[in-house]
Amino acid sequence: MKIAMFTNNYKPYIGGVPISIEHLAQALRERGHRVYVFAPTYQEQEEEPDVIRYPSFPVSIAKAPVPDVLTRIFEKKVKELGIEVIHVHHPAIVGNVALYLKKKYGIPVVFTYHTRYEQYLHYIKPLAYLERRTGVIEKYLEYFCKKCDLLAAPTPGIRDYLEQKNLGTPVRVLPTGIPGECFRPDFDRAGELRRQYKKEADYLFLTVSRLAKEKNLCFQLQGLALLKEQLAERGKTFRHLLIGEGPQQEELKKLAARLGLSKELIFTGNIPNSEMKEYQAAADAFLFTSKSETQGIVVLEAMAAGNPVVALDATGVRDVVQDGKNGYLCREEASQWAGQIVKLLSDGAAYRGMSQNALSTAKKYSEDVIAKTAELYYEEMFFPISPIRPIYDIL
Repeated sequence: MKIAMFTNNYKPYIGGVPISIEHLAQALRERGHRVYVFAPTYQEQEEEPDVIRYPSFPVSIAKAPVPDVLTRIFEKKVKELGIEVIHVHHPAIVGNVALYLKKKYGIPVVFTYHTRYEQYLHYIKPLAYLERRTGVIEKYLEYFCKKCDLLAAPTPGIRDYLEQKNLGTPVRVLPTGIPGECFRPDFDRAGELRRQYKKEADYLFLTVSRLAKEKNLCFQLQGLALLKEQLAERGKTFRHLLIGEGPQQEELKKLAARLGLSKELIFTGNIPNSEMKEYQAAADAFLFTSKSETQGIVVLEAMAAGNPVVALDATGVRDVVQDGKNGYLCREEASQWAGQIVKLLSDGAAYRGMSQNALSTAKKYSEDVIAKTAELYYEEMFFPISPIRPIYDIL
């Protein structure tokens, strides 16, 4: 099958959507499909086979370039390559191109609903104001979804959210797959990282996140301050790696200093994705406080390294973190969140069981399983099956 992935952002831009596209495209290629990624142009980009770069403007939204979709490269390449399915990953800009090509050439369009877009409007204040006054963004999203042939939801929670809207378009669960390499960290390197960052402390924790308002990291730092107090009562200490960059970085550093976390909290900046598995394997637990996830790819990557997760009970995260089995979920209350971390560390046998369960959970999301599921969905558009029993749903 010849598949085109349309996206408004891609490598070297760091984010969940580019990672999801890269994982799915590679897994589908390994299954014999031709997959072409249509991505914007960046100054620092590396040329890759089957990644078709289209022009973008020298302005940005949340540090991502704005695509120039007036270019004819989309239509030219889609015709030239004989594309059979368009899988679009954003509803606006490239999303409009996908619908144009669907109407003109009859190519079916799949849309992955990666993001709860209303939670990101603070980056574009005029749109946030317009949405509050008119609800135009939600109306457009519903219009776009109705025009697609299939909607892919990263989690059952997002599927339920979309189905409640009665859009008339089939909705299927299609999580981001976890590459096999995530399950095979270099433990010697992980040990080096653990010694480097943990030093004389008792525990090493990890968070991977864009440093931005919607990731709720100010709450996390408040929880870490309480965790410091609770562990001190037991004569224990910790170090916490915060991996990522973003617009809130300086604010978070100042808050860490005010909360007395300058020694405990380590801002690493961005880490190459190829090295992330060793950082995950070096940690004792993965800590997460975002409430804006549709799936939480980084949570699954942590589980692939056997890391139990302590997170807020929020959309996306609750679909993979099973409270008391592979981690803990709690409400947005800093002392409770810190208390769950202490609880996780207090029972060695329970901790080992959660670590094993975390790994078992991650294996259900392996790239190959997800690619097989995507195949079923693409085929469903040509040969409708009702009810469909995708691989993911019968694991």
